[in-house]
Amino acid sequence: MIPLKTRIMLADDHAVVRNGLRMVLEAQPDLEVVAEVGDGAEAVKRGLEEDINLVVMDIAMPRMTGLHAARELHRRRPQLRILMLSMHENERYLYEALRAGASGYVVKTVADRDLVEACRAAMRGEKFLYPGAMTPLIEDFLHRAHQNLPLREDPLTPREQEVVKLVAEGYTNKQIAETLVISEKTVERHRANILEKLGMRDRVELTRYAIRHGLIEA
Repeated sequence: MIPLKTRIMLADDHAVVRNGLRMVLEAQPDLEVVAEVGDGAEAVKRGLEEDINLVVMDIAMPRMTGLHAARELHRRRPQLRILMLSMHENERYLYEALRAGASGYVVKTVADRDLVEACRAAMRGEKFLYPGAMTPLIEDFLHRAHQNLPLREDPLTPREQEVVKLVAEGYTNKQIAETLVISEKTVERHRANILEKLGMRDRVELTRYAIRHGLIEA
């Protein structure tokens, strides 16, 4: 059952963006922003609370990406609706967002046009795709989801994806170890496993992978 007023959490690391989104949403009588957070880890913590009906979340954030946060929220609270935000019309980002459990994908540059419609579609249990998003990749995803067929899996584990994100952001092994609270030796092992799994050789290739898969934005 759709609530009379949808209670929304905004998750974006830029306060200016959150303020703009809040203005768009709160101009509507059926939408209310009740929480704001600045990174993915905070989004998971706050999004698990029962007063939140819908999360509107940036795809690339510090500490934990929006995709990781969406995946964790969907696993732990599957009834929660999630919309992903990005600066880019990118079929790979959209595919990864849907695969993480999001109800849709909104491009920030046209959020004033699309966001309200996307929120209402998500609360109705529908997918929201930006205009022109029905590429073969997305059609395949929706077909597989509708037929309950297995989705194409990413070869990396969530921990390995976190390591790739930090490598792509220029963190050293020591900094990655401190951020993830693991040993440098474990970071080195993760990096070696990642390169082997992906058939890559260096940080430049890992950075391209991170951009393609929505771990960081170009």
